[in-house]
Amino acid sequence: MNSDKHIPETDPDGRVSDAVSQNWVDTRAPRRSRPYLRLSRADRPIGTWLLLLPCWWGLGLAVAADPAGGSWFDLWIAIGSAIGAFLMRGAGCTWNDITDRDIDAKVARTRSRPIPSGQVTVKQALAWLAVQALISFAILLTFNATAIILGIAALLPVAIYPFAKRFTWWPQVFLGIAFNWGALLAWTAHTGSLGWPAVLLYLSGIAWTLFYDTIYAHQDKDDDALIGVKSTARLFADNTPRYLFVFMVLAVLLMALAGIAALGDSANPMPLMLAILAAWGFGMHMFWQMRHLDIDNPDICLKLFRSNRNTGLIPAAILGIAALL
Repeated sequence: MNSDKHIPETDPDGRVSDAVSQNWVDTRAPRRSRPYLRLSRADRPIGTWLLLLPCWWGLGLAVAADPAGGSWFDLWIAIGSAIGAFLMRGAGCTWNDITDRDIDAKVARTRSRPIPSGQVTVKQALAWLAVQALISFAILLTFNATAIILGIAALLPVAIYPFAKRFTWWPQVFLGIAFNWGALLAWTAHTGSLGWPAVLLYLSGIAWTLFYDTIYAHQDKDDDALIGVKSTARLFADNTPRYLFVFMVLAVLLMALAGIAALGDSANPMPLMLAILAAWGFGMHMFWQMRHLDIDNPDICLKLFRSNRNTGLIPAAILGIAALL
């Protein structure tokens, strides 16, 4: 079977096929910067949100659990996490596109990316990766020593992830390990040490990643089967809803346990109640996604995947309120 007839021609302006319509990169960014910003997925902000939100969970829970409350430095942790998430998501996507350039050229949705479409060379991409990583490292150096060590350690799963789909049916686990590291980092940036509540929150995020990235992977399952790329979408096939339900329950349960571990001994019961509410709201949004899921409709899969910004914002906002009490 020849899949080339399904592959669209590359856009003459360099637009990526699955980018958000009328995004700021394609419409406002300086023309010379566009290929590099596309390489960083700046035209698709959902990935930055998915990397950032666990940071805000960890920070919110840490401040809520601290009898001394928050400080102005916590505001910098929140802002620094946002800048770092944008840069490190960009660096990770750049690395992913360098390693996957041959695969991307064979997949309809990814053929228009900057490297396979010829907008950027591999050497230029490596230089761009280094710029993003160095700025991120400068931000990391403003945190405490333990957080700095954790931030450096995060590079390992980031480096491994692009290769995971070549040797395991569970590459989404490796993505979850990398994408939710911020829950550990932001907690530690506030507290100075790693704690069990942060670990439970981190595990909740990994379950969430398995949920949303399995939905995302269903867009490419036909092309992935042709070229031999593994994913949980291909592994679960028509049983996907059952597995998504398990991931949803795990994510909610682990987030609730994180709140109990952090706030169970608090004299004020309100932060604990809010932490439980955060887990409940988190789960309700995932349940809504399952109600609307059609694994054979790529447009619906992409729409639901992007809706996970709101899924993660719900607990981030509620834990933020708990931190203010």
